[in-house]
Amino acid sequence: MRTPAGQLAAGRPVVGAALLPALLVALAAPAFFVLLQPWLGWVLIVAGVGLAAALERARALASSPSLTRDLSLIAAGLTIVSTMSLEAKLDDASMVRFTLVLGGAVAVPYALSRWVYRDRAIAFPWRGGGRWRPWQWGWLAAVLVLGWLILPFYFITSGVYLNWPVVDEPGLIARLFVGVGAVGIWDELFFICTVFAALRRHLADATANVLQAIVFVSFLWELGYRAWGPLLTIPFALLQAVIFLKTRSLAYVVTVHLLFDAVVFAVLVHAHNPGLLDGLFLVSP
Repeated sequence: MRTPAGQLAAGRPVVGAALLPALLVALAAPAFFVLLQPWLGWVLIVAGVGLAAALERARALASSPSLTRDLSLIAAGLTIVSTMSLEAKLDDASMVRFTLVLGGAVAVPYALSRWVYRDRAIAFPWRGGGRWRPWQWGWLAAVLVLGWLILPFYFITSGVYLNWPVVDEPGLIARLFVGVGAVGIWDELFFICTVFAALRRHLADATANVLQAIVFVSFLWELGYRAWGPLLTIPFALLQAVIFLKTRSLAYVVTVHLLFDAVVFAVLVHAHNPGLLDGLFLVSP
């Protein structure tokens, strides 16, 4: 079977020689975004990519596709994101900075893969599996219902909504809407189409999924999903990758994410403006 993002190594193991270097690179994400220790992240990246190169040179790993090259794609994206704080801000400078840095974290690995390495490890299969089936439409409805039930309780009772700026006027609310949606789309472009796609060229899908979830959840932690947020973000990250494999559709996983983020947006507006949406949610600030 071929992945939407290129060639797969033969006999991809759940645990194998590729796991340790891949894990080291994945662990750079919590170093960058949870512990806020960039030096540790860089050490882990160098160790992971260096170990992959040593193993390939010693022929302990298959040479095609190259684990060293694929890990370097993830490392490039993580390093670019780590150059800025992920604290949510809505001023002009912050929104431009987010656009340039997050855009670069997707564009640079893609460019390296396509025009430098010429192996097309990264792709963005927008429609993939064709028309959506009944279960896919049903899951979209379920996402809205689950978000409506869970997210207000999480954001408001934990107080994590305070990690996002106050949005108490139309201009700020509009900026929040654009920002939340844009980051949601970027999540799928980077964590699924870049990190997960590169890892599953060498490791079994389940292993690659766990590693991409480490990266995904670490990013969301610094973005503001703290307290008991990982209890929500870990299953969400894992499930998005499973859905992507099943549907082969970037459009579908983006739609799922945007519906979830639409509820996040509404909850943040609700939390920062007591009384405004009290009739919509079961929990009030």
